[in-house]
Amino acid sequence: MKLKFDKALSLVAIGVLSVIGSAQAASVYEIVNIEDYDLNGTLDGTRNGYAMAVNDEDELVGISKGKNKLSIDDVDDSVIDIEDGITAAESITYSVYSEIEANNFTFISSDNASVGSWVPEFFSMAGTFDPASTETDSDDELIVNDVDTFFYGINNNGVKVGAYTGPELTLDYEGTSTTQEYFYYREFEMRGIAVKNDVEYPLLPSFTTYEREQTADVDAATVEVGGWSLAAKVNDNNLVVGYGSTALASSSETRIDNCIEDAEDTDADNPIPTDICVQAWQYPDDNGTRYIQYQTRAMVWDLDNLDEDGLAQSTELPLGLTPDEDSTLIFTSQGLGINSAGDVAGRSHVYRNGDEDDLYFDAAYWKKDSNGNYQYNWVEMDDKVYYSIAYDINDSGILVGSYSKYISGYLRSKFFMLDTNNPEEGITTPNDFQTSLSDLSSKPKDINNKGQVVGYIESTYDKEKPRPKVAFLYDSTTAEFVDLNNQLTCESKGYERNTEGDWVRHTVSVQDGTGEILTYNTEISVVEANSINEDGTIVGTAFILKPEYQYDSTTGDLIIGENGLPLFELDGNGDPVTSYLPRMVVMKPTAGEPCSTSDAVEDTDYERKGAASFAWLLALPLLWLRRRVKK
Repeated sequence: MKLKFDKALSLVAIGVLSVIGSAQAASVYEIVNIEDYDLNGTLDGTRNGYAMAVNDEDELVGISKGKNKLSIDDVDDSVIDIEDGITAAESITYSVYSEIEANNFTFISSDNASVGSWVPEFFSMAGTFDPASTETDSDDELIVNDVDTFFYGINNNGVKVGAYTGPELTLDYEGTSTTQEYFYYREFEMRGIAVKNDVEYPLLPSFTTYEREQTADVDAATVEVGGWSLAAKVNDNNLVVGYGSTALASSSETRIDNCIEDAEDTDADNPIPTDICVQAWQYPDDNGTRYIQYQTRAMVWDLDNLDEDGLAQSTELPLGLTPDEDSTLIFTSQGLGINSAGDVAGRSHVYRNGDEDDLYFDAAYWKKDSNGNYQYNWVEMDDKVYYSIAYDINDSGILVGSYSKYISGYLRSKFFMLDTNNPEEGITTPNDFQTSLSDLSSKPKDINNKGQVVGYIESTYDKEKPRPKVAFLYDSTTAEFVDLNNQLTCESKGYERNTEGDWVRHTVSVQDGTGEILTYNTEISVVEANSINEDGTIVGTAFILKPEYQYDSTTGDLIIGENGLPLFELDGNGDPVTSYLPRMVVMKPTAGEPCSTSDAVEDTDYERKGAASFAWLLALPLLWLRRRVKK
């Protein structure tokens, strides 16, 4: 029941999975972090929450974001891809003339936590403090976090991995402005990190410092550019996989040389210090483009093997090609998944079939040879595939990823599997909701040792419109592919029993700053599954319906009415607006039957006021940023 992309998944792989044991892909699931028909799924003081990984001890790590009212580059914010090195599409516009303000915060949660079962609990990393904190400095100013933190993985030993940004540094301002006191910058943009037994281990890339060589025309110079690294996953042997910078791109060397020369120009009216000039180039522009770029390679760090400085020993994994010595191109490889044997899944630039005219960014995996050295392996793709990526690999060597190609005239991503112990069999594309290849884009995020795969897939067939996404579960032993929303209990979807015993949606009533009451029905939809453990516990992201509130267009603060409550956002007809907001979701297998449309009776008296959209994400208000409505 699989579509052959090249050849079928090997019988050996299927046999291995069958021996391990078949899991019930169509098991009923219960959302266990619901409280009073609301998802308890983000930190206080933040707007959005995402569960990133869960271990076999029922411990998870996640990310909360949205301390600020942000500009939105891509409002479909339901999906987090760690290979992009950042968690979501909303962004703050940074400047060397403004203080750095963090917007991403790490949390932990577990089944038996002291703060409550599956309650998000702030985890301080790299000196950050709770985003809901009201602590002030000596000038009675609210202290603001300047370090963004991210968690992407956790192993069964409780080791957590992710990344953080450099703390804010300052230089005295010298220039014509009479109001500017400092320049603001940081030593590095992103650094991988592991937390083991409450000790933080920075995971350094191999390149952090630019050395300008002495020539007849220029003096030697050293500039701390910081480099870039990120940790994606960690196995139970405490091997961490990710990626890091190995060199500057040649165009970036030129930019930094210019920064050095401008700073040394004694005739300039307002010379910019080198560190500030470099920082300005490191920040992304309005389109998200960074002009300081690095050669990047997949890396493995060993937390049980520390060097004399107490840092984890690192191994740079080979690229899928050998660049020409005079090449000015940027080549990248990334490690994103790792199994207990240390096999790595990810992607790399490669010349397909050795043809230097066919440079692609393709899925890859690395395995150690008899000498203990990692060897690169290409996941073979045909010429119709534009690019591909591998997200994870389990202990049986089954790799999961996605490839992008045109289907019915549109570029789509499709989930695939590969038995790395029999790579000659080629990749397979499991059927999703149809018996043949659909044009629904899908991406897997995790596979456990029972062959269960989780990820997300598009749920509508609109050709020209953005498509909403839903979380899926695929059982490779039975070829069952399900929308996890169809496997939820009625309570997990926002239903309750009425007095007649029928299932109806739970009703919520909310008052705003004018005293108006908004009544709407609870709606919960799971849009992304990021991780599944061996017991079948799945964590990810769900959307829940909430009111939308008004912000001051100048300050970005929430507007508060005379009664101390925020004001509803209104549509063109003057009606309150509702929207779907992302929250951490935790799902566990349970007994019983999934909620079906025949069991669930909609409340026909209910009519939602205002606009709501599943596909487009709007912002949750910040209840601690407020100003009063002027009389």
